[in-house]
Amino acid sequence: MSAMQKQRIYVGVVGFSDVERHALNTVFRLSETRELSYAPWVPQVALGAKPPVMIAEVMLVDGESAEAVLSHAKVMPTGQRLIWVGPGAPAHAWRVLDRPIQWASVLNDLDAVYAARQADSGLLDLDVTRPAPLDLELESSPEHVRRALLVGLNGQERLALRARLAAMAVPEIDEVDSTEATMNQMRRHPYCCGVFNLDNPHLDVWSLARYFGQGNPQAMSMGISEHAGPLAAWWHRRRVRHDTQRTGIKVLLGRPLQTSELMQTLECLR
Repeated sequence: MSAMQKQRIYVGVVGFSDVERHALNTVFRLSETRELSYAPWVPQVALGAKPPVMIAEVMLVDGESAEAVLSHAKVMPTGQRLIWVGPGAPAHAWRVLDRPIQWASVLNDLDAVYAARQADSGLLDLDVTRPAPLDLELESSPEHVRRALLVGLNGQERLALRARLAAMAVPEIDEVDSTEATMNQMRRHPYCCGVFNLDNPHLDVWSLARYFGQGNPQAMSMGISEHAGPLAAWWHRRRVRHDTQRTGIKVLLGRPLQTSELMQTLECLR
């Protein structure tokens, strides 16, 4: 693919946690392999900055950040899109997303910005409902060995799951501790089982679980959380169940894992 064929969208980012920014930067890096890619926009006021374009084509704003108030009053340049995450979205927001952030939806909206630009209309609003593929399409592979993916688990949980998965004839187990490593593994292999530590603050675990389900629709996807255990407050259990259902996780277990419950749950892999 020649450089002339590649297109790029520049995105201004306001607010967000370190974990969320890491996930977004991962999306930017992985998009470099596509004909349509994304890159962070650097404002001209930054010392020594040499911005590639005069304005960001998209502003991605964290509605819970202190800087978000400026996005209410600021007049947007013609053709610029505002994607707002969280509460308090202004009337001119083009898209409004909730937390936990579903990065497939963000990517979908970014692709829609490019489609609008190609249509040569700064005010064209497109309804795009299917996320565009990034790196989640599995590479063609002759392997048929059953594999499991363990995401963000501690040592004791890994040992327990390794033992039970081996008993269920799942010999290949990949253990990952970062958002980027998880996405890379999902691109390389199909899985029959994925287990996600929903309490891990260093991972964009909800988006990863959704991606896993999209790439492995027949697999068992399991979330584990202290908030799902019998000692957790009822509103915590209710919230994590709601988020689990919305994300597409099929099984939810409490932490610490109980051997009998884990054995019963994994029986379906036999």
